[in-house]
Amino acid sequence: MRYVNANDILPKHLLEELQAYVQGDLIYIPKPEEQRVKWGVASGERKRLDERNKTLKTMFKNGTSLEVLSVEFCLSIETIKKIVYKK
Repeated sequence: MRYVNANDILPKHLLEELQAYVQGDLIYIPKPEEQRVKWGVASGERKRLDERNKTLKTMFKNGTSLEVLSVEFCLSIETIKKIVYKK
């Protein structure tokens, strides 16, 4: 997210209308719903976590203990449980 001065991008009449509601504050203008990208999709982090979780589930299914998975993946046992028991 970047800062943009409204004086630089908005028509005068629109700026004046916004000033009736807010002055001197920062406001967030979200993207339209159809243009939003889910968290981690653009950066690839979502894919990385999905692959990690798949590996965790496979290792657990093959007999690796929660404690070993916790140490190997640097996650708490409770977090490991949430991942491996989620359907």
